[in-house]
Amino acid sequence: MNTAGTADVPARMGLDLTPFRGLRYDPDRVGSLSAVTSPPYDVVVRPDGLHHLESADPHNIVRLILPQAPTPGIRNEQAADTLHSWVSEGVLRTDVRPALYVYEQRDDEGVFQRGIIGALRLSEPSEGVVLPHEDVMPHVVADRAALMRATSANLEPLLLTYRGDGAVSGTTAVIERTAKLPPLLSTTTEDGFSHRLWDVTHEADLAEVHTDLAGRQALIADGHHRWATYLRVQGEHPSPSPWDYGLVLLVDTVRHPLRVRAIHRLLHRLPVPEALAALDGSFRVRHVEGPLSAALSALSVATSEGNAFLLAGDGTFHLVDRPSPDLLARTIPPDPPEAWRTLDATVLHATLLDHVWRIPDVPEHIAYIHDTAATVAKAERDGGTAVLMHPVREEVVRDLASQGVTMPRKSTSFGPKPASGLVLRALL
Repeated sequence: MNTAGTADVPARMGLDLTPFRGLRYDPDRVGSLSAVTSPPYDVVVRPDGLHHLESADPHNIVRLILPQAPTPGIRNEQAADTLHSWVSEGVLRTDVRPALYVYEQRDDEGVFQRGIIGALRLSEPSEGVVLPHEDVMPHVVADRAALMRATSANLEPLLLTYRGDGAVSGTTAVIERTAKLPPLLSTTTEDGFSHRLWDVTHEADLAEVHTDLAGRQALIADGHHRWATYLRVQGEHPSPSPWDYGLVLLVDTVRHPLRVRAIHRLLHRLPVPEALAALDGSFRVRHVEGPLSAALSALSVATSEGNAFLLAGDGTFHLVDRPSPDLLARTIPPDPPEAWRTLDATVLHATLLDHVWRIPDVPEHIAYIHDTAATVAKAERDGGTAVLMHPVREEVVRDLASQGVTMPRKSTSFGPKPASGLVLRALL
């Protein structure tokens, strides 16, 4: 079994990262670079976070990645018109030379990450070059594809990881040399992260990166829906074309390990009392004292012993664990590997959502939220149920991905994620 990111993939099947002419904000035309950036589209907590970003600067990238209008068609047309006007007005400018971009993120709590942004040749999962680890929701892919067709642009980079050999050579050497130079841009966003970006244009450096990555394999850490979107839209254009490539950030997790966090579920139409009553002895249920941090600590302890979830939304916390073995045997498919069958996300979807609560996995019933406190607050405000999850270990993710086994959608949240708005890629 190959581990995602090992260097034993044949060169002809490895990563093909190419330079492109980045589309970037002109700092003289916006209030500040930090005011025009945004988290990735699926991390923005709507509507509060969306309105905050829109009001931060009239040119905030959220107006492109999450346009607001009555219908999807109007939203996408609006995003395309906005992008065109910003380019025409010089708010966004295209770099003169094709480049790869070294990207650095750092905060005051010791998080430090460097990677390289480029246009990556697309490949199907069956080729074993870029490995997904989660399923995707068709309606999200369709939505992102419509936006990508309308704008003819990659508006934000995906986060992909690979496993280097620990040596300061190849891509790592280019990144470290480049980071000693003055950056193209430097800004600090309100979450406390500082961001710096450099361009890599010298032929020798580009060749060194290309040779190094040509024998490597990557794991999609964040951006499964956008990768699926890339593949869908690529299939609509004759090859070769710019649509054969997609904008990504590649990070060597041997050098810069990522954090893995959970993505929580908000069940809009299921109040907590009904959720608990439906369990009917099939899970153990215990009241857990707050605050939220203490309840999450109790969840962490429980997950070390088996599947566990924290339910909230009625002003208190309920620890749900120790599922009935008979119930699991009746609801979990027997064929996938045990590591998949015992995932909290598997038990949540196959057992709780599908069988116990009978909730369809559609936006009218379920929202996926990265922020724990926001999930609880929304559940309490709307009368729904927050299902809080514990993060899965990265080695489990990589092991399943290397076997070609995908986890239930929105099982993980890798970070730190690249800020949207620092560099875009126009396709036409």
